[in-house]
Amino acid sequence: MPTSTTTIAPRQGPLVGLRVIDLTRVYAGPSCTQILADHGADVIKIEPPAGDETRDWGAKLPDDRSSYFDGLNRNKRTIALDLSKAPAKALLLRLLDGTDVMVHNFKLGTLIKWGLGYADVLSQRYPRLIQCTITGFGDTGPLAGMPGYDVVVQGFSGLASINGEAGSTGTKIGLPLVDHATGLSAVNAILMALYERERSGRGQHVGVTLFNTALVMTHPASAAWMASGKVPRPTGNAEAWTAPYGAYPCTDGHVFTGAGNDRTFAKLCSALGAPEIAADPRFASNADRVAHRAALDEAIAARTRQHAAEALSMRLLQAGIAAGPFLDIEQAFTHPQTAANGMLVDTGEFKGLGLPLRFLRTPGAIRLAPQPFAAQTDEVLAEFGVSDADKRALEDSGALLRQRVRSAGGPA
Repeated sequence: MPTSTTTIAPRQGPLVGLRVIDLTRVYAGPSCTQILADHGADVIKIEPPAGDETRDWGAKLPDDRSSYFDGLNRNKRTIALDLSKAPAKALLLRLLDGTDVMVHNFKLGTLIKWGLGYADVLSQRYPRLIQCTITGFGDTGPLAGMPGYDVVVQGFSGLASINGEAGSTGTKIGLPLVDHATGLSAVNAILMALYERERSGRGQHVGVTLFNTALVMTHPASAAWMASGKVPRPTGNAEAWTAPYGAYPCTDGHVFTGAGNDRTFAKLCSALGAPEIAADPRFASNADRVAHRAALDEAIAARTRQHAAEALSMRLLQAGIAAGPFLDIEQAFTHPQTAANGMLVDTGEFKGLGLPLRFLRTPGAIRLAPQPFAAQTDEVLAEFGVSDADKRALEDSGALLRQRVRSAGGPA
């Protein structure tokens, strides 16, 4: 039987006192609840019989964990229920007593099928409960209820069509960026609902979709299409609406830099030792520079080719111009700025990303490493007054699990 050997540090952060039931799996939902947990919320992760499938994704780690799972599930306590069984549903209702937020990413209609619909059951029994539902496409329209993997939504939203090398038909973004942004959107929605609850005293249902989030992420390409009717295409490292803007060759790689206005453009040319570029009438305004992008890029590249990427980046940054080398993941995470910002954490039990948000009075913290399957079962159920006899009955019925049932598909 898995148990946690991790010492839990004192809970801290602006969300101390908030209790969250996390019924999510994979990326968007777990990333949302991890942010809440990082900043003090008590997040109880309820996994299905087969467990969160990301326990099997990426590099394998001890305690039935993986690199993928670890990146999204720290600071959470874990139990496992088969919510298709009546005793598990009854226990969930017991856990929701006094809970502030429940987050799930089940397929459309699953909770209703189980008799746990928000409108007719949960909101009536727990009027202060905020339920956040994360779906691929929402609950109306021809795609309602369809599976919403990140890459699928990149395709449907047009994001993939504007990503990639210039002249290509597009390609998926190299990371599940839509999942990540949807998790952040869900955090925002939950915090807004909590703020409104302070005035009304009432909870509510909030819906977040990968599709809507991805559509918003297409700005400014979508705004340009709305204004002109011209369908945007991939531009590689350049941007269609401003110049210079791109990756320029160096002796050991590339430097990314750009200039969004005439003053910055003049500063860039001066820092490159080429003020004559800024004086060229072909490059007098942003519109002129966009029209003569190829000539401008070659003029800048003739200067950047004389320098090493990181040294040139620092030179431009010190001149007040945004610039940076193209680092790989290892280089990025071993960069001194990453260390200065505390963004790579190694506690001995857990190695992963630090917290990107900084609070002066109420900072969050990494208190608890990602946990084995059902590791806090006894601890959590004891807090809710579940007796040993009731626990045994739940286990005997198959509603409460201590080990993963790998042959089971789990809730959809």
